[in-house]
Amino acid sequence: QVQVVESGGGVVQAGGSLRLSCAASGDTFRPYAMGWFRQAPGKEREFVMSMLWTGYNTFSTSLGGGRFSIAKDSAKNTVYLQMNNLTPEDTAVYYCAATARGANVMIATSYDYWGQGTQVTVSS
Repeated sequence: QVQVVESGGGVVQAGGSLRLSCAASGDTFRPYAMGWFRQAPGKEREFVMSMLWTGYNTFSTSLGGGRFSIAKDSAKNTVYLQMNNLTPEDTAVYYCAATARGANVMIATSYDYWGQGTQVTVSS
């Protein structure tokens, strides 16, 4: 049984920063990749960033505009999402996901394990 648990969400003013953490636990679980997605009210879930567990390859889109970065602690099966210069448009529930399969790590269907989500609210 693999569990994925996020933490670090909260309320921040525009221009502020937050760091989200996500730990994947399971006796024999070794991720192929872990990633972050987000879903704003009334919108579809969208990919934020992901990282392969072997090496340091990361994947992103223009969504973060260079404001977001991802890092890992392999020994702890933990991935972090650093978000800087946040805007109200970044308000969403942020979900962490993990997969042991080699797949396209930028799409949600590649991930088998999901956290419950953590709310990020950016006030103007």
